[in-house]
Amino acid sequence: MAARHTWGLDRVYFYDDKGQLQSLPTAWTDAFPPDPVVLLSAGRSAFRFEDLWELSQLIGALQARGEGK
Repeated sequence: MAARHTWGLDRVYFYDDKGQLQSLPTAWTDAFPPDPVVLLSAGRSAFRFEDLWELSQLIGALQARGEGK
C-alpha cells in the first residue's frame, strides 16, 4: 500500500486480487487517522461538512441537467 496526493486528493494505492493497481481517496479508508471533525462529532456524524457540501453541489448540478429523476 502507498499513499500519494493525486488529482487534488490524498489517495491510497493498492493491488487488488487480480494484481491490478487500484486507488481510493484516503478519506474512504481507515489507512490514516480519521478527520478531527469526525472525531469531535462523537459518532453523531460520519461525514465532513466539506464532503456533504460537495455532494449537495453535485446533486444540484445533476438535477439542473435533468439527470437522476
